[in-house]
Amino acid sequence: MYVVKFEDLNKSDIGIAGGKGANLGELTQAGIPVPPGFVVTAETYEKFMEDSGINGQVMDILDKIDINDTKALQAASEEIKAIINETPIPEDMITLITEAYNQLCTRVGEDDTDVAIRSSATAEDLPEASFAGQQDTFLHVSGNDEVMEYIRKCWASLFEARAIFYREENNFEHSKVYIAVVVQKMANADKAGVMFTVNPSTGEEIALIEGSWGLGEAVVSGDVTPDNYQVDKKNNEIINVTISDKKVMYTNDENGTSIKVDVAEDKRKERVLSDEELIELTEMGKRVQAHYGEPMDTEWAFENGNLFLLQARPITTLGDADASQDDDSSDLGDVLVRGLGASPGMASGNVKIVLDIDELDKIEEGDIMVTTMTTPDMVPAMRRASGIVTDEGGVTCHASIISRELGIPCVVGTGDATTTLKENSGVTLDGKKGLVFDGISEANAEEAPVVANVGSAPILTVTEVKANVSMPEAAERAAATGADGVGLLRTEHLMLTAGIHPGKFIADGREDELIDTIAENVMIVADAFYPKPVWYRTLDAPTDEFITLEGGENEPREHNPMLGWRGIRRELDQPEILKCEFKAIKKLHEKGYTNIGIMIPLSQSPAELVQAKALCSEVGLEPQKDVEFGMMVEIPAAAIMIDEYIDIGIDFVSLGTNDLTQYTLAVDRNNEFVAKHYTEEHPAVMKLIERTIKKCVAAGVKCSICGQAGSVPHIVEKLVGFGITSVSSNADAVEEVRKTVARAEQKIILDAARKSLE
Repeated sequence: MYVVKFEDLNKSDIGIAGGKGANLGELTQAGIPVPPGFVVTAETYEKFMEDSGINGQVMDILDKIDINDTKALQAASEEIKAIINETPIPEDMITLITEAYNQLCTRVGEDDTDVAIRSSATAEDLPEASFAGQQDTFLHVSGNDEVMEYIRKCWASLFEARAIFYREENNFEHSKVYIAVVVQKMANADKAGVMFTVNPSTGEEIALIEGSWGLGEAVVSGDVTPDNYQVDKKNNEIINVTISDKKVMYTNDENGTSIKVDVAEDKRKERVLSDEELIELTEMGKRVQAHYGEPMDTEWAFENGNLFLLQARPITTLGDADASQDDDSSDLGDVLVRGLGASPGMASGNVKIVLDIDELDKIEEGDIMVTTMTTPDMVPAMRRASGIVTDEGGVTCHASIISRELGIPCVVGTGDATTTLKENSGVTLDGKKGLVFDGISEANAEEAPVVANVGSAPILTVTEVKANVSMPEAAERAAATGADGVGLLRTEHLMLTAGIHPGKFIADGREDELIDTIAENVMIVADAFYPKPVWYRTLDAPTDEFITLEGGENEPREHNPMLGWRGIRRELDQPEILKCEFKAIKKLHEKGYTNIGIMIPLSQSPAELVQAKALCSEVGLEPQKDVEFGMMVEIPAAAIMIDEYIDIGIDFVSLGTNDLTQYTLAVDRNNEFVAKHYTEEHPAVMKLIERTIKKCVAAGVKCSICGQAGSVPHIVEKLVGFGITSVSSNADAVEEVRKTVARAEQKIILDAARKSLE
């Protein structure tokens, strides 16, 4: 399958079409206006690399490089790209791809129509990593020969130095990351830009829109400081308009080539988007977020007055509206430069001005990197910096996205930081307010940038406030919030990023390797929180996620995987996988990690709990003796039958309110047609939650919540009133949830005191 049209793809097809291609297919199927196109599949790239015999050569080069040796890394990258670009593409591939391009030309009614050729790696746009700018995009490509040439250039860009470094740093195996290529009709934009469906720095429910003249490349790359608009999604009220001096734009010349040109003087400070266009964009953003069921990062374009979406992906990092770096900075030195707060936090250090890629080596640990605009090649140096300041760019540019992902304070769009700030001078920057002060603040001089969600003063609560953790790399930051443990450690990420189906490990006689993989990753989280409890949820990946893994080709294709073969029902059908998980926890228990609990997902019958406990005992790990044993309550049946589960014996339960709401109301929260009916506050859902908590309290069983409802303040107040033992939220919400819990506990005490006086 060399080529697939957008109409035949959806968001679960990352293994086929990469993140970008899969999401363009999803948007197309959802009826969102997207310029038409097709994807040259990841399988095509894999077959090209294997059949030509060059894959082994490439992997040998990668095995020998030191990614921290910038020059050696660059040399290896150039060598690999040359190998790919000089290797002929098989004729059968050329035939099918050119046929797809010719069909696209016929569809849009243009000979040799201009297309955008975009890389779409199979590990990009995941919830845990943005991969921003790691592979290449080519605009205004036309004709069969050019299309083939730039498809191969996209393949080669999988091995840009920046991409190699990023994969190594984020533990993505080079051999398991493939690349698809999107071929899409060019949107010859009059105006374009980026829209976050929530504010990426604060998490507020506002649409944050940035726009400039011409193609969106100027905004995404940071070549221009775009107009910035904020729209309240509740009532479409435009609450902020900031007009920038837009000096350059991207357009196409008479040969159809994309070029950067100066903006006409009379348009540089002209507002790009009208009120009507902002509302149209906001409505589309709400529609896309409702469809995906989560905040989204999108790219858009207006062409002859028509709005098109060019890309959508989940936002990989979200800030906290009441983050602690809101600390008063009024007592710092004089303000040297002002810009946009792009990544919250306070940081101090010595200024290092980078005007050329060759100057990156001068960035040392703790320096403040000051540059016109960061590029993907600068990511290794950005990791060493304590803060980033740029002349150009908005809060959706490369510098902003990567800084938020790395947790580094960042100020963008200052206009003149590279000329105003002095090399090696000491400065302090406030990444929330967008200010750079003279001098090094003592509060920041000897410590790393504060994590955005760490409270400045501890708040004591009887009800524990825990964090949800999806990947080991996030454990340290989650622990730094002061969370009372991990209420949900998801297993799926460990399996999916390994790239191999757990069943294949076992079928290939590599059971010990699977056990070690699980144990090593869980140990990272248990270490970060020790001796606080960490509740490990056994595997709960739907079949559509397993299909993309090596060895997943025999996975069933279910009409609705969310209602299908997943959770404990699947693991009891494949007990060898569940036993590997139990063996991994046993291994950790024997090493002294007594803070790990096991949590069974998606149970609908107490008989499933009995079978799971028996399998655990079978591997030599005794439930409720060696290890705490509990379950998720995410099906109405489990909430209704909670008494019977308690009688069998459990140490804790955790309410998974996302699924519990879906299954109680028969509402798919990812379906935009019914998403408006999805609410955890429906009386039926709240009654199931209340019943479960009160039954657990009466039986002395710990009860927690790990669904989205655990981050909603007024729901948390009700949960505390019901007697819930702990609340587990996303790490960035821990501080705010703790404040809510404290208020709720104080209200209960106050109400009781008032009644005693009556």
